[in-house]
Amino acid sequence: MTQAYYVSPEQLMKDRADFARKGIARGRSVVALGYVGGIAFVTENPSRALHKISEIYDRIAFAAVGKYNEFENLRVAGIRYADLRGYSYDRTDVNARGLANAYAQSLGAVFTTESKPLEVEIAVAEVGADQDTDQIYRLSYDGSVSDEHGFVVMGGAADRLGRIVAEQWRTGLELSEVMRLAVSALGSPDAEVEEDGKRRRIPATGLEAAILDRTRPRRAFRRLDASALESLLNE
Repeated sequence: MTQAYYVSPEQLMKDRADFARKGIARGRSVVALGYVGGIAFVTENPSRALHKISEIYDRIAFAAVGKYNEFENLRVAGIRYADLRGYSYDRTDVNARGLANAYAQSLGAVFTTESKPLEVEIAVAEVGADQDTDQIYRLSYDGSVSDEHGFVVMGGAADRLGRIVAEQWRTGLELSEVMRLAVSALGSPDAEVEEDGKRRRIPATGLEAAILDRTRPRRAFRRLDASALESLLNE
């Protein structure tokens, strides 16, 4: 005889949330920072093939932490959404807010109806005419959306790294300054892991970095290779 077990909705949601958070915590953090000329994205990622930072549309970028295959599917879906909307209406009708809402619906539907939530956390950013009009949205595994000001930090160490960035970020920083801040934060020691408290110096070859450059006429997204990143870090 099969025995049935009752699980309260509250416990079910809690278990799903705990499962998703554990999966996200295993990934390396991503930092996105606004600067005078646009928005910069940096993460520790030695892989040259598997990107965690990508272009979605003309002035919109996507960054993610968690399971690669899951956020890669979301990235592709976002590109399809943007292309279809831009083709059906106008390219200016494609914006980060609409894309974030579409992602929120997808993430929320999976979290509430499927047996396993997506183990991802994503950011959608759109560069504006100036820093005041930049848009950065952070989306959690359950579809919740937060409108971030100036910067966003995602991943298992987001709380710790977010405090470091918050202490030093300000409006008006140059690209080299935000790059050094991001890399310094990513290399900061974890008090629970590092005994000597020394800050790691992550080599440029071990980083993935890209920018949304507001000075470019249409396609603002540009990847930074190791040599360009090394030059910025040494300025």
